[in-house]
Amino acid sequence: MRFRGRAKSRQPAAAPVPAVPEPSGPVPVLVIDALGRKCPIPIIMLAERIREVPVGEVVAVLADDPAARTDVPAWCRMKSQDFVREETLAQGGWGYHIRRTY
Repeated sequence: MRFRGRAKSRQPAAAPVPAVPEPSGPVPVLVIDALGRKCPIPIIMLAERIREVPVGEVVAVLADDPAARTDVPAWCRMKSQDFVREETLAQGGWGYHIRRTY
């Protein structure tokens, strides 16, 4: 038996919308692209430009040299800057987020 008013329309199920990853920390005010450069160049670029951001703001350094994974946090400790976090980049390499403290 078929009821006219109760017929369900057969629409295809909507495809799930991929989740957009949200940043897990503060958004950097300045991004320094040091991809393709060997250490200590990313550190030198960071040291030259960190004063461009206000105290308390975050600067990001993009680097793909594995030495930067130890050099950037070490530089932050030596210079009393806050190393906020490290993120893996989709295109390869890492993004290092540093908060200027003085």
